[in-house]
Amino acid sequence: MTRRKSHPQAEALVESFRSKRPIRAGSLIITVYGDAIAPHGGTVWLGSLIRLLEPLGLSQRLVRTSVFRLARESWLGAEQIGRRSYYSLTGTGRARIESVHRRIYAPVQSEWDGGWHLIMLITDDIGPEERRAVGRELAWQGFGMIATGVFAHPSADMDAARKVLEDLGIIDKAVILAASCEPGGRGRPLRSLIGNCWNLDELADEYREFLDRFRPVWRELNGVRQLDPEECFLIRTLLIHDFRRVLLRDPQLPAQLLPADWAGTAARLLCRNLYRLVEGPAEAHLMATLETADGPLPEASPYYYQRFGGLESAPA
Repeated sequence: MTRRKSHPQAEALVESFRSKRPIRAGSLIITVYGDAIAPHGGTVWLGSLIRLLEPLGLSQRLVRTSVFRLARESWLGAEQIGRRSYYSLTGTGRARIESVHRRIYAPVQSEWDGGWHLIMLITDDIGPEERRAVGRELAWQGFGMIATGVFAHPSADMDAARKVLEDLGIIDKAVILAASCEPGGRGRPLRSLIGNCWNLDELADEYREFLDRFRPVWRELNGVRQLDPEECFLIRTLLIHDFRRVLLRDPQLPAQLLPADWAGTAARLLCRNLYRLVEGPAEAHLMATLETADGPLPEASPYYYQRFGGLESAPA
């Protein structure tokens, strides 16, 4: 499919994604469901999804295969109506997406009070495989391992952390504690602890790469009076897809524990600004392209308009 070329930086962004091999179609489809389809009910006709993703270089066969795999992995559920297949987020899929997207769209954390959350495993009761699984899942929640079987975070979502322990069946094999720093305990020793638990240098490099990719697009489109809806959808999708990829490795520590020139702060600001710029036209493209069993997509749920502290396209 040949699209009208209008903005060179935006076009280069899309072409860069199209040229990647292999294209991780399943991951991109999850981004689209989480960012664009979930707020509109979470169900679409497969044929319209194929049409939506074609400009990103995803063939019909690739989309069909990827969607089938996502259904097999419990992300999506399928319903056949006549000759058409409709795919919806399952309860499991929606829960997985919401846990990540709260981190993407939420406002910046408030001032840190010096508190810490600790999770201590009763290692005698947990086998090696379970310990590895716990470590992997808690790392996704931002926790760092400060000693064998001991995980810490200064401002974690503890409801999500408890859910991880419950899902793994070890909630009764872990001790959850709250702690706080002594007044003189926030200097070099604390910085050393943070450096041992989290690789912030590598993460900062990834954020700088994100900034290098999307700043030229922001500069090119900011101030343009009329934006192309399809182009805006493609930019919005790649923006959230890339930001999510970095954010999932970010422990999201309080600002007081980060370097003064932390690249993640600039990356979040750029993501917010560019998202707000393109989301309105992107929504128009989604409404014109995607279909449900009842016809066009329903209007977005109210929570959608609260993203990044509030979207300009929110209903009056």
